[in-house]
Amino acid sequence: MEKLTINVKDTSHTLPIENGSWVLKREQGYSPVQMLVSAVASCGGYVYASVLNNSKIPHEIEKIEVSYLRDEKRKTNPVESIDFVIHAKIAEEFHEKAERCVKLISPNCPVIQSIDPAIVVTEAVKFI
Repeated sequence: MEKLTINVKDTSHTLPIENGSWVLKREQGYSPVQMLVSAVASCGGYVYASVLNNSKIPHEIEKIEVSYLRDEKRKTNPVESIDFVIHAKIAEEFHEKAERCVKLISPNCPVIQSIDPAIVVTEAVKFI
């Protein structure tokens, strides 16, 4: 079991790291919802890179863009959907195979597997 300690001071929550702290408050850092969405996209990126490596597809991932919608009809406005696009340099002869690899992200990503199944997660790759 892994353990983290979130420090609470006044109205701010911080997660200590070796070189400082992550502030978990929208006005001062990233909100917990933004951290959740970022965790989904980042984990998806790690999984995609691993799948590409296992498939012997040379690649370089430049960035991951992520967007999300919140359900405004529900009282707490939970996350409704998360869309992320992995921008990757992959030779054209590998594009078709790399596109198929995208389908392996969700079933192999522990963060995506841990969130509410009602949250729709869409993954894509953009070749640069």
